[in-house]
Amino acid sequence: MTFDDALANHGQLPLARALPTTLQVNVGKLCNQACHHCHVEAGPKRTERMSSEVADRVLGVLERNPSLAVVDVTGGAPELNPHFRRIVREARRLGRQVIDRCNLTVLLEPGQEDLAEFLAAHEVDVVASLPCYGRENVEKQRGAGVFERSIAALRRLNALGYGSSLRLDLVYNPVGAFLPPPQATLEADYRAHLRDEFGVEFDHLRTITNMPIKRFAEQLHRLGQTAAYQGLLVNHFNPDTLPELMCRTLVSVGWDGRLYDCDFNQMLELPLGARPRTVFDLDDVTALVGAPIATAGHCFGCTAGAGSSCGGALA
Repeated sequence: MTFDDALANHGQLPLARALPTTLQVNVGKLCNQACHHCHVEAGPKRTERMSSEVADRVLGVLERNPSLAVVDVTGGAPELNPHFRRIVREARRLGRQVIDRCNLTVLLEPGQEDLAEFLAAHEVDVVASLPCYGRENVEKQRGAGVFERSIAALRRLNALGYGSSLRLDLVYNPVGAFLPPPQATLEADYRAHLRDEFGVEFDHLRTITNMPIKRFAEQLHRLGQTAAYQGLLVNHFNPDTLPELMCRTLVSVGWDGRLYDCDFNQMLELPLGARPRTVFDLDDVTALVGAPIATAGHCFGCTAGAGSSCGGALA
């Protein structure tokens, strides 16, 4: 069954865009980690990165379109792109909310000693990946030593006001081929463990379903779990998630300037509205209202169970 079939079976029209309110910018695939679940296939050896020319155009689009209230910067480890700080400064100058999707350990990398202070000084919201509150599961997914470094980074952020006066959300991804547990219940567990064991505070937990694309798809294939996982997503399709899907109000910009309906479509090279275009073709985002959204089988990941988006559960 295709995703459009599922929509039709529930009396829903094909997905179409509303007014874009979020500009999500993937500045490149370079990362200091190489996580098993990564749908970007980011890692230390990746060379793709956003150029100065594309970054300039992104900022120009942002300045011309006041409806784009949120700038969501991602990667790779977005902070490793040389234009990251300029994008942050200019977006904040324009009065936009800025989100940094941070893997935490990048805060401890050589050359990034002042990164946490920079984020705090510009009141950037930090959305930090931490797939579990325990060492074993984190290092199973992200590598040896990552948990200890992540806790050290969280403590540094807390010392700067994150988790109290500044926004710090954590992100949970399942470590296997299953759906996330209820977000509110898991958030309470995270809060209790991180506070009691490490003295760490945060604002909210966002649960995100692993998408069957790129590195996680390869893992499913190796384990012979591809069909079972896709079946799990299809069988848990929840139409109540549809009104809140991020692709309705988000424009995703790739490191090379190409446009997509969401970050997941970007990794599968499914262009925005099924028609290839770049940020240099984008002037007025209101022209996107009503445009069709490109869908495929991975879209069941965003609509299974409680749903999933870059903002966490949907229903």
